[in-house]
Amino acid sequence: MNGTLELDLLQTLTLAAVVYFGGILLRRRLAWLDRLNIPAAVIGGLIFTLAVVIARQLGFALTLDTSAQPLLSVAFFTSIGMGASLALLRAGGVQVAIFLLLATVFCFVQNFIGMGIASLFDAHPLLGVMAGSVTLVGGPATGMAFAPVFEEAGLRGAAPLALAAATIGIICGGLAGGPAGTWLVRRHGLRSSGSTTEEMRTELSSAPETIVVEVEQEDTALIRNMIVLAVAMGIGSAVSPAIQSLGVTLPAYIGAMMVAAALRNLDDATGWLRIDQRAMEFVGNLALNIFLTVALMNLQPWQLAGVATPLLAILAVQVLVVLAFAVTVSYAVMGRDYDSAVMASGFIGFVLGTTANAVANMRALVLRFGAAPRAFLVVPLVGAFFIDFTNALIITFFVNWLQ
Repeated sequence: MNGTLELDLLQTLTLAAVVYFGGILLRRRLAWLDRLNIPAAVIGGLIFTLAVVIARQLGFALTLDTSAQPLLSVAFFTSIGMGASLALLRAGGVQVAIFLLLATVFCFVQNFIGMGIASLFDAHPLLGVMAGSVTLVGGPATGMAFAPVFEEAGLRGAAPLALAAATIGIICGGLAGGPAGTWLVRRHGLRSSGSTTEEMRTELSSAPETIVVEVEQEDTALIRNMIVLAVAMGIGSAVSPAIQSLGVTLPAYIGAMMVAAALRNLDDATGWLRIDQRAMEFVGNLALNIFLTVALMNLQPWQLAGVATPLLAILAVQVLVVLAFAVTVSYAVMGRDYDSAVMASGFIGFVLGTTANAVANMRALVLRFGAAPRAFLVVPLVGAFFIDFTNALIITFFVNWLQ
């Protein structure tokens, strides 16, 4: 190497903020990136990774201080735990519970498919899990968060594998969901019983909910919820080692996520903590985007060379199985009607990519064929609040089984 540039923690976080903002600008200006719902952190991180690879070929290296990653990861997944409300699950009705069960079972399906194909290539079985529910249902955040655990369990190059699998999944989920839903609607002659297409355009273009922060006050919803989040993280930091002492391997955030879920349900019953889900999502998403950006900036994509073929084979089969499952099992179990067809489109979006993919797929359908109110209740509740929680526990089970 001709030279090495070493950045401290503050410089690393500053650079991450710039890279993340660059991703935001690119997604805003390139419509196809926005349509595919590729996260801005992934866009910026991928471009930065490409620059690092080019610099490496020229003999220059970059060293980052990534010591903030564990804190950011725990903060994000603790906010996920805050969404695991049993009252919310009950309010969503039986369909939410059924769809969650369907998605949870499919996490096992994805992992077993991945393991089976990995064995055909004599690859580590954890490669199949990484290219299964870790990155497809979990997305890039879960993949990058679990990467150190998978490295310790014997999967080399887990971080670049996570990025590659998650990115391919997001693209496929965004491209396949709409056509699959359209095929179901036309094949079965389905009709919406809700709003007209024009009414749906008005509803879906309405302004999102916002968080109002009184800067002159200390007792605001945002500050109060940040304190609750910090308490959950602190207690969780004691819970995780206690579980690990029993011989169970798990990422650091599992304890905090479980404590957060307990606090959320305590608050649902008593109202003592006054948890505001929008505030929790704001803090969690901020932590997630910086975490993802730093993680992607520190990638070493050249580690993918030996596993590219089995990875692509696993992902190709995963996409085909998701499509088949969505248009048969998911469509049938959820009711064989118009809403279930829209839900099938959303199912493809979030079990291959992110909840944003699922919502985008469903929006495209309802703008064309009419409203699907049940689908817009069920899929976002499962994709945004519950499946990440159950998926983390499933992944932990597979890691402990296969290490």
